Amino acid sequence: MTTLNINESKKSLNNVNVGENVRIFDFVNAYGCTIGDNSKIGAFVEIQKGVSIGRNCKISSHSFLCEGVIIEDNVFIGHGVMFTNDIFPRATNPDGSQQTDADWHVVQTIIKKGASLGSNSTILAGITIGENSLVGAGAVVIRDVPANTVVAGVPAKIIRSL
Repeated sequence: MTTLNINESKKSLNNVNVGENVRIFDFVNAYGCTIGDNSKIGAFVEIQKGVSIGRNCKISSHSFLCEGVIIEDNVFIGHGVMFTNDIFPRATNPDGSQQTDADWHVVQTIIKKGASLGSNSTILAGITIGENSLVGAGAVVIRDVPANTVVAGVPAKIIRSL
């Protein structure tokens, strides 16, 4: 692994650990994360601290991978896929004070080996997407997805097994 720190007009990579043969396109904002061998990161992607991307992954343009997301090997993330990391997000506390990092905790989301997430799908915090499963485009995933399963819709429902 190599640690990258690149700050230029077309990329912002700070403390990013990258494996061999990683391709990162322009307008990527990534910091404090890990990207495994042979993975490809499309343009206009944000990858926050603590995110782990496995080997041989493809992260398509305009996707948002927030803190707490773990992506195993051979995963496909379509265009504009959004992850969340807080089940009950709030800007302020009950007393009206603005929330800080101390007022919430990251909820982990795991995308298992070989899964594919369709474009514009939304994955809520705390979800596990099973091995080799497929999430349809535009789906909103609010529950765990079993391995080798196709889900689609809002909210996502099981369509069939693979």
